[in-house]
Amino acid sequence: MDTAATDAYLDRIGAGRPDSPDADALRALHLSHLRTVPFENLSIHLGEEIVLAEQPVLDKIVGARRGGFCYELNGAFAMLLGALGYEVELLSARVFGAEGRLGIPYDHLALRVQTPDGPWLADVGFGRHSHLPLRWDSRAEQTDPGGVFRIEETETGDLDVLRDGSPQYRLEQRPRAYADFEVGCWWNQTSPTSHFTQSLVCSRLTENGRITLSGRTLVTTAVDGAREERQVGADEVLAAYREHFGIALDREPVVGEVPPPGVRAQGRP
Repeated sequence: MDTAATDAYLDRIGAGRPDSPDADALRALHLSHLRTVPFENLSIHLGEEIVLAEQPVLDKIVGARRGGFCYELNGAFAMLLGALGYEVELLSARVFGAEGRLGIPYDHLALRVQTPDGPWLADVGFGRHSHLPLRWDSRAEQTDPGGVFRIEETETGDLDVLRDGSPQYRLEQRPRAYADFEVGCWWNQTSPTSHFTQSLVCSRLTENGRITLSGRTLVTTAVDGAREERQVGADEVLAAYREHFGIALDREPVVGEVPPPGVRAQGRP
């Protein structure tokens, strides 16, 4: 990313250029990203191709002011952090599903970020998760506005990330290239057993909690857990995407209305 692209990205998330690539700046960037760039899978149900490469991802998230899922959000965030002087590694994870079953390899993309005071786990692409980066080298409980988190070592050398005592995903510690995630990205947007192909989600952290549009159901969750839910009319859906997420669409995404898009990877961040 050049200076202009970096400045445009910082403007997209409402953040200033940090004086140095330290932990405080990482925390601020992480929170700003979660509050401005939604976690969404709309491309899958609009028939849009997801391309794992620097320019297409930046064009979507920064230029078109869209969101994405983990491969796009954490991939783009890694590009931004690298441009700001951070040392960033892309890591593969498998998400825990029903009855504790692990998902496919490359099911999730997360980041290990080095700062002068140590390494951090950054993740702006997992929906409901920690609001701030987690200390990578700590095995103690870490209290975050999103819950109580803990990173545990497994017998095989991987790491389990837990929220409020419940395993979220299992991280491999070996760094990966962006192109390595092509197979996971393809599976998650095409498999009939992927929850991304079975449902619609667009969700963003707010200062007061979280707002989510799932199909035509608008859910507002407060910091204390209080939840309000209402149905959005067919004539209100596109306005709701604009008002709550800053996403301008010319048609409503509908589950199963278009065939799953393909995916190709071009280069690395």
